[in-house]
Amino acid sequence: MTPASARAAVLGSPIAHSLSPVLHRAAYAGLGLHGWSYDRFEVDEAGLPAFLDGLGPGWAGLSLTMPLKRAVIPLLDVVTPTAAAVEAVNTVTFAEDGQRRGDNTDIPGMVAALRERGVEQVPSAAVLGAGATASSALAALARICPGTVTAYVRSAARAEEMRVWGERLGVHVRTEPWERAAGALTAPLVIATTPAGAADALAAAVPTAPGTLFDVLYEPWPTPLAAAWQAAGGRVLGGLDLLVHQAVLQVEQMTGRAPAPLAAMREAGEAALG
Repeated sequence: MTPASARAAVLGSPIAHSLSPVLHRAAYAGLGLHGWSYDRFEVDEAGLPAFLDGLGPGWAGLSLTMPLKRAVIPLLDVVTPTAAAVEAVNTVTFAEDGQRRGDNTDIPGMVAALRERGVEQVPSAAVLGAGATASSALAALARICPGTVTAYVRSAARAEEMRVWGERLGVHVRTEPWERAAGALTAPLVIATTPAGAADALAAAVPTAPGTLFDVLYEPWPTPLAAAWQAAGGRVLGGLDLLVHQAVLQVEQMTGRAPAPLAAMREAGEAALG
């Protein structure tokens, strides 16, 4: 039974840029949950324990962004296998007895976004970058890619990290130096997890018949790589696709209502990005 009113919020630092309030509020409106609210709070790792301890009754859940996804784990009562696999929690829900449950909706959100565009399975894939989002990408690929995933990274240390993640997640990971990243673009699926600007130079190397590009950035959009990919006739997914699909899963967990209104949430996100 969904309560008539409840609170939820996104936490992180910095947080002013977060689109989560736009997406979740659109979902509440679509579901008729007019007594529900969703806010944003600037919270860093040092302030997280006190924030959680200070929450009163009436809280349904929290969305977490950097730098809190790993810092929250010791503060939780239950962590799902999905979140534990990548040591990252982006969703906290509260049971009636106050128990804190942590999950990761980025991974199934990435899979759902790809499925929406007709990508159910790929024989191999490439990942650009080796940060936290790259580990979530590997976890998503564990579900849809039985073959080799090639990771293009900037250092030997990052290469080792990606191989370790691959072993943990059951993905065969091969690593290549960033200088060879143009070679990634012939893969059936390329997931770009790099910061803004890092992959711009690769736009000139997009092949004549590219496969699917999932670029996790959403602002500015399209990135030069995404624009070149689309111009060449390839399938392109962006950061908003990931944000919306992971938020759909968060809304469903926090409200107990499914399906969340995907189309309305995407429309609200697109409007907010202008």
